[in-house]
Amino acid sequence: MAIPERGESRRPLVLRPSELPSISRAKGVISQPLVLRERGSTSLTMGISIFQPGAAIPLHTHNVEEAITILEGEAVAIIDGHEYVVRPYDTTFVPPGVPHHFRNESGREMRFLWTYGGAYVTRTYVETGQTVEHLSAEDRRLAGAE
Repeated sequence: MAIPERGESRRPLVLRPSELPSISRAKGVISQPLVLRERGSTSLTMGISIFQPGAAIPLHTHNVEEAITILEGEAVAIIDGHEYVVRPYDTTFVPPGVPHHFRNESGREMRFLWTYGGAYVTRTYVETGQTVEHLSAEDRRLAGAE
């Protein structure tokens, strides 16, 4: 699907997760991008991630705001050095540049909805300082995708 040019009208979409591809995001993490610039968004990015027990993505920051809502299961959120247990419908808000990550320490699957305040999202890994485009092949490699 082509990215709309500036001034070109965008069309509304109904995005059905059952009809969209998923990607291996990291070991034990599958992500399903929903709202993307490739689908016409100019101001946000959104999707769903599923973490198997024990799964985590390394500590990182983003260039845009991030909100995550837990849909099922339980996670430990580390945000700016503070640890929080989050459960269904708990929502986190993380400003740009704030280190954070989620890990699933429970014995069951955890699923959350992520929303970024921009159509172009980067991830900077705290340990290495490396910045990559969100969900790019390099991002998946650095996160430990199998």
